Amino acid sequence: MKNSEQNQRVNPKKTVFIDRDGVINRDSPDYIKCREEFHFLPGSLEAFRLLHENGFTAIVVTNQSVIGRKFTTPEELRLIFAKMTEAIASSGGHVTDIMFCPHLPSDLCRCRKPAPGMILDARDRHAIDLSTAVMIGDSVKDIECAANAGVGWAVLVRTGNGKKALEKLMEKGLSPDHVADDLLDAVKWLISNNRTHGGNP
Repeated sequence: MKNSEQNQRVNPKKTVFIDRDGVINRDSPDYIKCREEFHFLPGSLEAFRLLHENGFTAIVVTNQSVIGRKFTTPEELRLIFAKMTEAIASSGGHVTDIMFCPHLPSDLCRCRKPAPGMILDARDRHAIDLSTAVMIGDSVKDIECAANAGVGWAVLVRTGNGKKALEKLMEKGLSPDHVADDLLDAVKWLISNNRTHGGNP
């Protein structure tokens, strides 16, 4: 597990963990293997701008078994992340850190979601109060990871795998704290409710 962006300007009580594929950018069943395959979903850049303007710390937390599967290289993944963070910065947003797991599901590592390793490492690195943090994702793994790490709130977006994930979560008896249309909708809801202060919706 590595990070490609680090900055110590962290508000420990206003942290948002954000999944990448299917939340920030369009997902693909063939994986995102190069910069040319990375395309922002509508509203994603505005979402990061709003987070930054409202004092939230944004940390991307993403499974990237595309490395373990040898579909791309660590260097190309770094360039994909650079493309993402540069576009976000140009739009007025900021990514404080990127945590990613390069392992295969069969590796049974501690960092691949739904395991909590990436979030716990981010907590230790940035002194984050997880009880007031939020996880935004599009999969069952994201919601389970939030619960496993002790993240205060979990938001599921309907983009990416979100619609199927909601059905599976219901079958498991799990429920996100909120369901949003996309990342921008989730961020607007978050700001409106000030959820990372631990308040009620």
